[in-house]
Amino acid sequence: MRSLILAAALVITSFASGALAEGKRIGVAWGDFQEARWRWDATAMRSMIERNGNKYIPTNAGGSAEQQLRDIEKLVSEGIDALIIQPVDKEAIGPGVDRAAAAGVPILGYDRMIEDERVFYLTFDNVGVGRLIAAIVKQVQPEGNYAIILGDPSDANSTFLRQGMEEIIGAAVAGGQITIVGEANADGWKPENAKAVMEKILADSGNKVDAVLAQNDGMAGAAIEALTSAGLSVPVGGQDGDKAALNRVAQGLQTVSVWKNNFDLAKRAGQIAGLLADGTPMNLIPDAKQFTGGEKGIPVWAILLTPTPVTAENLDVVIDADHVTKQDVCKGAMPSVAACR
Repeated sequence: MRSLILAAALVITSFASGALAEGKRIGVAWGDFQEARWRWDATAMRSMIERNGNKYIPTNAGGSAEQQLRDIEKLVSEGIDALIIQPVDKEAIGPGVDRAAAAGVPILGYDRMIEDERVFYLTFDNVGVGRLIAAIVKQVQPEGNYAIILGDPSDANSTFLRQGMEEIIGAAVAGGQITIVGEANADGWKPENAKAVMEKILADSGNKVDAVLAQNDGMAGAAIEALTSAGLSVPVGGQDGDKAALNRVAQGLQTVSVWKNNFDLAKRAGQIAGLLADGTPMNLIPDAKQFTGGEKGIPVWAILLTPTPVTAENLDVVIDADHVTKQDVCKGAMPSVAACR
């Protein structure tokens, strides 16, 4: 009897070891967790990777391109089967891509484009995000002096967002209905840099600003701080669906936050990384299409998900999706906000 139990135990142990051996090692080189959304992304991504029986191996470069290259070197040397990169700098990441590709490790660029045919690109339609920010602000403020706060110049998303904004406001600028009184990048997408940009635009224009297009919610919040200090309340647009930004929408301080359902994005990344690790060619990833919208026009295989604009009229969308709680969003909300009643 004892020998039968031992034999069974050996079979179970052998099966468990085999199951573990089948799991893939997915390395994730995070660029930073500056925005609250990246921590949500990491949680959802880890959940999907582990649900599929694979191992989630993260690093965090803390906003340093040099550290991210060291992180990638370490991950590759440890024998990962696929690599997800949220790049700090789209150009500086080149040697890391070369190192991973030379080792036969498939690569997924997460939400920030790495314009390299060896890298699968997963993001939202960021040109579309730019269109939504500009369209909703323009609907509220169809003319006047506009300020534009761009993200980090090294991030392709900043270019995509600006392209979408231009598609909406370009004709009005050319026709004289809208005047851009200031436009500048906030290095690192940092709110403190965005606040400095907004303060300079206000000073240069004599506080004559009627609307602000900010390329993310952290920068939108910083712009609102500067506007408030100047005694101004104007339409402001941003993106990411940050909890603080959605609360500002409910309070009437921010006009729109374009929500990119990062839970869906992160889960899709976990799925795709698993497929790539299993040897699935990029062109056979479900829903993948060729994308040539980068600065160099290099064709890459990509999936671009659809974003959702959130205003005071449809805050229930993010609450019903459990992205945020009603309590968090509705603090100090305007009486007119139906989702907060």
